[in-house]
Amino acid sequence: MTFTDHTIESAPPAARRSMEAVSKKLGYLPSAVGRLANSPQLLESFLRTNALFEATTLSPLAREVLVMTMATRNGCHLCVAMHSAALTALGADPDLIAALRESRPLADAPLEAMRRFVLEALATSGAVSAEAMEDFLGHGYTRQNALEVVLGIGVYTLSTLANRMTDAPLDERLEPFAWTGHAA
Repeated sequence: MTFTDHTIESAPPAARRSMEAVSKKLGYLPSAVGRLANSPQLLESFLRTNALFEATTLSPLAREVLVMTMATRNGCHLCVAMHSAALTALGADPDLIAALRESRPLADAPLEAMRRFVLEALATSGAVSAEAMEDFLGHGYTRQNALEVVLGIGVYTLSTLANRMTDAPLDERLEPFAWTGHAA
């Protein structure tokens, strides 16, 4: 199954504005965006909901822990590479990045609480146990944060599944962050 690698010029007209915005923001057009443009609605949905997720009260590092947990769980090599680069740009500890890439427990207790809560929310389809919620809240998170986790799971379910379906290739600038792991 092959998806077209759209450029801004070849994309469906409804996808072009979104593609131009991504290109302007990043300084290049990721190949995944070119493939997601095969569905302008999916591309726009991801970009809009991701912007909402980025505007949550979760810290940038907590958001990246959620994204990397989703990316490794769902086996999205592109997302793992992209968000390994994002964590590096945030100045995250290399041991934290390695643990996330390997789906291992994190040394930082609040970030590990985030990782566990994401996995619990997924495993229970959102019906997290009272103990899981109390553990999450006990690490400084709020009930609002718990619902923001649901938003992040939604955004990155869309992203990881679409990138896997389109077999989005790794952009050259992400090659140093390539990941060959598999879905858990």
